[in-house]
Amino acid sequence: MFRVGIDLGGTKIEGIVLDESGRELFRKRIETQKEHGYRHILQRTQTLYRALVETFGNEPHTFGMGTPGAISPRTGLLKNSNTLCLNGQPLKADLEQLLGRKFQIENDANCFALAEALRGAGKGKALVFGVILGTGCGGGIVYKGELIKGPQAIAGEWGHMSINPDGPLCYCGQRGCVETYISGSGVEARYAERYGEKRSFVEIADGYESREPGAVKVMQGFFRNFGRSLANVIDLLDPDVVILGGGVSKFGAIYSEGMTEVARFVFSDGLETPIVKHQLGDSAGGIGAALIGI
Repeated sequence: MFRVGIDLGGTKIEGIVLDESGRELFRKRIETQKEHGYRHILQRTQTLYRALVETFGNEPHTFGMGTPGAISPRTGLLKNSNTLCLNGQPLKADLEQLLGRKFQIENDANCFALAEALRGAGKGKALVFGVILGTGCGGGIVYKGELIKGPQAIAGEWGHMSINPDGPLCYCGQRGCVETYISGSGVEARYAERYGEKRSFVEIADGYESREPGAVKVMQGFFRNFGRSLANVIDLLDPDVVILGGGVSKFGAIYSEGMTEVARFVFSDGLETPIVKHQLGDSAGGIGAALIGI
């Protein structure tokens, strides 16, 4: 049976089709266009889904979707999404009505973690912590091939642990969340706050590599906060591997300077935890969504 997965992000919506043996048959990416609101995102998702199933003649298939945030077990509404127009909406119910079928929905970082645990950098490992470092900061926990979600559907949400109660205001309403310091948007905001200039994370990272003083200072703060926050997770879970994904994970110094800071803060006599880059590329979230499908 074919497997269809959709990764609903704040900037793009990516869909993937896997064949019966799990090989990728087709992949398509479109813009989310979240500025047009919730109903527009529903329509964009419907359009992509139809394009995906047309590639195999709409034969029997499973379907799963990953999204920022999670479906509240209490209300059935989406919560905790940094695509703010999705929060408080019956996303799953509305899409099921629009598509005329049931499907499975899961947090996007959980989808990433599951895909990497089963088919990527965590293959063969018992306890995997998957990290998304992109526009936001998320995480997922996989133990012996199974997602750990928790009764409130928030397991792995390390991006909203506060590491400074007097820190920057986060969209979630708290201050000093990990996400405000080590996500791509967080680094950009900290740079603008310090120097009054808007620069992309890539530009700041490039400035760090060329030893530009302002970029160096901001990225030193990034490494320190990355180390402190990830050490907290390792102290709690002691995972067999930590896998980094998202745009920030492409920054090479995170695997040297960043790991040095993790080792400095971890509650042990040494850092034994491998911290590695993802293996499945930008499609890991879509693959994970396809794997959870019903």
